[in-house]
Amino acid sequence: MSWKSTPASADRLRAKLDDEFETVAKPQGLRRTSDARREKEAAAAEDASASAPDVWQRSSETRNAATRGSARGRGTARNDARAGVEAGSETGSDANEGAATSDGKAERKGPSLKMRAVGYLSRREHAREELARKLAAYADDADEVEAVLDALEKEGWLSTERFAQSLVHRRASRQGTARIVQELRQHGVDDNQVAELRDQLRATEYDRALEVWKKRFDAKPADRAAYAKQARFLASRGFAHDVIRRILGDSDED
Repeated sequence: MSWKSTPASADRLRAKLDDEFETVAKPQGLRRTSDARREKEAAAAEDASASAPDVWQRSSETRNAATRGSARGRGTARNDARAGVEAGSETGSDANEGAATSDGKAERKGPSLKMRAVGYLSRREHAREELARKLAAYADDADEVEAVLDALEKEGWLSTERFAQSLVHRRASRQGTARIVQELRQHGVDDNQVAELRDQLRATEYDRALEVWKKRFDAKPADRAAYAKQARFLASRGFAHDVIRRILGDSDED
């Protein structure tokens, strides 16, 4: 058998060797491709991790900027709302002032003058002058008050004579004639009625003064100091000096 290879056998041998080479080379090529892909992915991951802080920082700055912008927006909205409320308040105030002064007079709210007067009179009797002073604070002019008082007198709500009798009844048990007469005159009671009531009070002056003295003192004064103290007390209540001497006796001048 000849050791020289024929062309045909050389071709078959070369084809066989090629097949064996492909079988051995393919896995190595695959491994090199896989290693290259992993290296590429690792490099991409490193690049991503390296750029992540910048991205996070930019995101954080974006969030902070958005937060500051939102806060400024809320602050601006609150300021705008506050300004709107103040403007509305000023507008309302101006409107109220305009309504109050459109006719040149201050607009008064609440009960009418007559209703106020009836309220005063329902609590106690009033003299005409006393009630006029109280109503003057709620009226624009004196004529309006006088008209109301005239109407109340016609209807029987207001009576200075009735007021005088009521005042005497309330004061007589505690005060002397002089104090009561002074108060009647201060309220504008007619002089004729004052004189009439003074005579009535003088007729009961002693008895009334004695009752007042008994409620305050246990016995007549034993010395000049006690006499002066008791006399001052009765005089301050408006009792006459002659009545005081009758109750306390004559003071010891010696």
